[in-house]
Amino acid sequence: MKKRKLGNGGLEVSALGLGCMGLSFGYGPATERQDAIKLIRTAFERGVTFFDTAEAYGPFDNEELLGKALQPFRDQVVIATKFGFKEGKTALGLDSRPVNIKAVAEAALKRLKTDVIDLFYQHRVDPNVPIEEVAGTIKDLIREGKVKHWGLSEAGVETVRRAHAVQPVAALQSEYSLWWREPEQEIIPILEELGIGFVPFSPLGKGFLTGKINENTQFDSTDFRNIVPRFSEENRKANQAMVHLLNQIAAQKGATAAQIALAWLLAQKPWIVPIPGTTKLHRLEENLGAADIELTPDDLKQIEEAASKITVQGARYPEHLQKRVGR
Repeated sequence: MKKRKLGNGGLEVSALGLGCMGLSFGYGPATERQDAIKLIRTAFERGVTFFDTAEAYGPFDNEELLGKALQPFRDQVVIATKFGFKEGKTALGLDSRPVNIKAVAEAALKRLKTDVIDLFYQHRVDPNVPIEEVAGTIKDLIREGKVKHWGLSEAGVETVRRAHAVQPVAALQSEYSLWWREPEQEIIPILEELGIGFVPFSPLGKGFLTGKINENTQFDSTDFRNIVPRFSEENRKANQAMVHLLNQIAAQKGATAAQIALAWLLAQKPWIVPIPGTTKLHRLEENLGAADIELTPDDLKQIEEAASKITVQGARYPEHLQKRVGR
């Protein structure tokens, strides 16, 4: 698989990464451990060198899973993890105090069975801790050799600028896809200006852009999508228009809707690295096939013209979670 660079600090990763959250957290019951390890190792065999986790995914289970799965080829992969919640539990609120950041780093190193974290993100901006203090703490961890690069997640423009001034930011991880394009307004321009990479999570719209979800889909009771307004039954029905568009382009290219959605992201900027997640080997193969799809300027123009006529229905987060983004 082709490689891409995140930021100006020389962090090179595969053009598509693997978002590992769903193997342990967020989308129903955790995947059986041996199946999850097999999926992660298959991704590596297919050329993926960029794996995304966080202490909050479980909490802790996902980091431990990656530590075990990636241990045989640790020196050939880039592992990204995150700090920023009390006790690693999202329900307890934010905590980016320096003492917590350092404690999370030490614990993550053990769980990941490694002596350095390749990319350490602040999971959400903590309004109670100045971002300069956070960046300074990361600077110390980099100096100590415990962290190589750092990033922010769902941060706003001013936070990105202030953080980058203290310690260069390698990557911003935020939601971005054909059905959530807000980053195009302010985020992508500032990343381009400062030389920061962009790692879109939910590049397949939390599964919706695969075309496998409709108004009749029943989610597991523990699935996060049950509380997402965009996934209400009526909105799932209304939002099929975007899937129809992807299916039309996919038919022309001999591809799938998911592959077109990922190829579209890859075509936006050479420093964008999407991290689709999956629990199924055949979906992994499908997603990775997107890296070989070339969308021509005409293809992109056709998608743009059609997408501009579609209004996606429903908020992407419930209100209490929306308050944590864009700070």
